[in-house]
Amino acid sequence: MTVFDTLLLFALASLLVSMAPGPTTVVIIRQSIDAGRPAGIATVLGNETGWLAWCLAAAFGLSALLLASRLAYDVLRVAGAAVLIWFGVQALLRARRSIRRDASDGTGGTGGTSATPRRRSRWRCYRMGLLTNLANPKAGVFALSFLPQFVPDGAPVLPTLLLLAAASTLIDLAWYLGVVVAVCQVRRLFQRPAVRRRVEYLSGVVLVALGVRLAVGD
Repeated sequence: MTVFDTLLLFALASLLVSMAPGPTTVVIIRQSIDAGRPAGIATVLGNETGWLAWCLAAAFGLSALLLASRLAYDVLRVAGAAVLIWFGVQALLRARRSIRRDASDGTGGTGGTSATPRRRSRWRCYRMGLLTNLANPKAGVFALSFLPQFVPDGAPVLPTLLLLAAASTLIDLAWYLGVVVAVCQVRRLFQRPAVRRRVEYLSGVVLVALGVRLAVGD
């Protein structure tokens, strides 16, 4: 297999990895629906910072510590689960507050689109994307096992791993920016109070479930 074939295979594999749904996808979609394109983009940038950090850790061998130390892995795993569960609970609480607000307004959540879009700090969105990615130790273990497979024979290992880390991050960035654009195209539909409340409930339940799964997983 030539170097070009290896890099092409790496690009395809990276894209398929990016397309696999997970906590990151849920958070990015919810932020895009809730606060618009700038919030979604900020969340994506935070996620990519986290993924690049894991890839660099893998390139320098730091992620191997997660494999070598069960305690370190478990501590990070439980902390990550707590982060995901906290994000999920916040979404569920927002949905519950929305029901109470609609009841007090007498609309019952059947009105048109929200007249006042939610404003959200881009830094807060960036931080949420970053924490969602860094909170998952499986991302570090995956990066450690994924990147070295695509180092061509005879190539300098560290420079090649750094190049693959950057390429993987750019591919992931392109995919999630596409997701943000697609979601924002139909955002008006999701701004209906009843629909937005269902999205909050669904994202909250999914994040809590993923957090619990991470907490009790192997």
